[in-house]
Amino acid sequence: MRVVSVVSTKGGVGKTTVAANLGGLLADAGQRVLLLDLDSQPTLSSYYVLNHVAPSGAYELLALNLTDPAQIISSTAITGLDLILSNDDQGRLSTLLLHAPDGRLRLRNLLDTFRPHYDLLLIDTQGARSVLLEMAILASDLALSPITPEMLAARELRRGTLKLLNELEPFRHLGIAPPPLRLLLNQVDDIKSDTRMIMRSLRETFIGTSAIQVLQTVIPDRVAYLNAASLGLPVHRVEARRPIGRRSASALETIQTLAIELFPEWRQAICSVSGPLVRS
Repeated sequence: MRVVSVVSTKGGVGKTTVAANLGGLLADAGQRVLLLDLDSQPTLSSYYVLNHVAPSGAYELLALNLTDPAQIISSTAITGLDLILSNDDQGRLSTLLLHAPDGRLRLRNLLDTFRPHYDLLLIDTQGARSVLLEMAILASDLALSPITPEMLAARELRRGTLKLLNELEPFRHLGIAPPPLRLLLNQVDDIKSDTRMIMRSLRETFIGTSAIQVLQTVIPDRVAYLNAASLGLPVHRVEARRPIGRRSASALETIQTLAIELFPEWRQAICSVSGPLVRS
């Protein structure tokens, strides 16, 4: 099972949208995907229609070490896409994990229960520095950080997410290395000159750095993503083809490209997804 956390210490960069659409595409590609919503504002938990709502969720998983699938795993209307709901609206988990001896390693220590049942665990995190964010990163094989093409977002990346990863380096002494970081340019309007300048600067900054890379895939600022969220569908089902008169890629092509870049071993299955599906 691959474990990917979608992270940023800055809110509003599109973490939930990326997690929901990436998970939806990979489920349609035949992968068994589990979403874990660790944001106290549970947008991911309400993105998809649920066919089954488990009585418990992320709080019981992390506070009580409850791993019984019947108790904590809800199923979405997308075949192959399951969800552990965020149910910590009072923020109790942060305090609990902060004072627990295994707090930052709690999730990592619970993952073996899910490995036989899923190909991918996608973790949506809070847009702020917290012990929950640190825990999610230390449980992951890869951290994916959406970044909007704004100067403030670029500065926050350096003093927030990159600083956090650096401060997790001492866990190497326990045999736990912070995961590689992949930066995803998101909500991009490539017409603006300052946008192109920031994109170019980010790419140049991390050239030759294996631990931190800027992905080639760019997620454009398109209304299709808003429409998909309103419909509770992955965006590739909403915009499978390029609208007439537009030269840029369709949402299906964009999310496929992102998925292949992150998971090249699943390329054939990812490429097999085409157009709106009847699967549900």
